[in-house]
Amino acid sequence: MPSADAADATPAAAPPPRAAISHVIFDTDGLLLDTEGFYTAVQEKILGRYGKVFDWSVKAKMMGKTTAESTRILFEECGLTGLLTPEQFLQEREIMLKELLPTCMLLAGVVCLIHHLHANGIPLAVATGTHKHHFALKTQNHQEIFSLMHHIVTGDDPDVKAGKPSPDIFEAAMRRFESDVEPGNCLVFEDAPLGVAAAKTAGMHVVMVPDARLDVSHHKEADQVLSSLLDFNPSDWGLPPF
Repeated sequence: MPSADAADATPAAAPPPRAAISHVIFDTDGLLLDTEGFYTAVQEKILGRYGKVFDWSVKAKMMGKTTAESTRILFEECGLTGLLTPEQFLQEREIMLKELLPTCMLLAGVVCLIHHLHANGIPLAVATGTHKHHFALKTQNHQEIFSLMHHIVTGDDPDVKAGKPSPDIFEAAMRRFESDVEPGNCLVFEDAPLGVAAAKTAGMHVVMVPDARLDVSHHKEADQVLSSLLDFNPSDWGLPPF
């Protein structure tokens, strides 16, 4: 008869997975690539000349939006109308971003997770609100990782009629996998509240990896919130374990 100590040492059964995930979709900015700081620095610099402050309450509303929509929000929230035009703002921002974006780095945990999922035959895609030309700048030094994606959907794709929180981009990404895929079998990785909302509206599961400065009130829609991709456990979602 086993001793009480031996019985106590028996490992607890692993909890059942949250869902049966077969396909994974990634956002890019602030999730795979450390680019959000560039956008913040550029916008702070331009706004500073007009005595305006770019803070996280404004940034949270802009994250995940298309360029046109995020610019509209910035102008409304910061009272920029009459000080410069959206075209002038975007032109100046573009000059600075062209220098900065190619220098961006992959965030912690990205290489390990993507290699692991790809090696285990999990189809992967990117769904990013950024436009094609910016996406090319950001990823030009990280093709080894992005070449493992089955496909990439950018914010200026013809099938993306509306930006996040519309579900368009995630629905387009799901449709482009080779087999029929149900939304409930898709897991989306996001850092932005609007992206989380878009994925949930599409009927998908969402792991959120938010910036630590984002107010926790923005976490509530996500199915799981992690501080880093290093903390992700594939077994939680029925995916092959590390």
